[in-house]
Amino acid sequence: MNKKELVDMIATKAGIKKVEAEKVLSAFEESIFDALKKGDKVTLVGFGTFSVTSRKARKGRNPQTGKEITIAARKSPKFVAGKTFKTMIAK
Repeated sequence: MNKKELVDMIATKAGIKKVEAEKVLSAFEESIFDALKKGDKVTLVGFGTFSVTSRKARKGRNPQTGKEITIAARKSPKFVAGKTFKTMIAK
């Protein structure tokens, strides 16, 4: 399912226009991005938790040359599915 198909499904299930559903989905995405940029966690009970993890700098190897390289520290997004989400998928 792509974003357009998701917007169509939201519009149908909520009984709203596709334009409104797209605005809602965009606002949802932006809200999560903003919260994660601030360092907050976003928890949707039953659905899951969005958070940011920090990865330390580490040594790695270039697979083509075998030469050792340094991989910079970075932040990475993380999602952990909630209990209801896991139960619905397992059916």
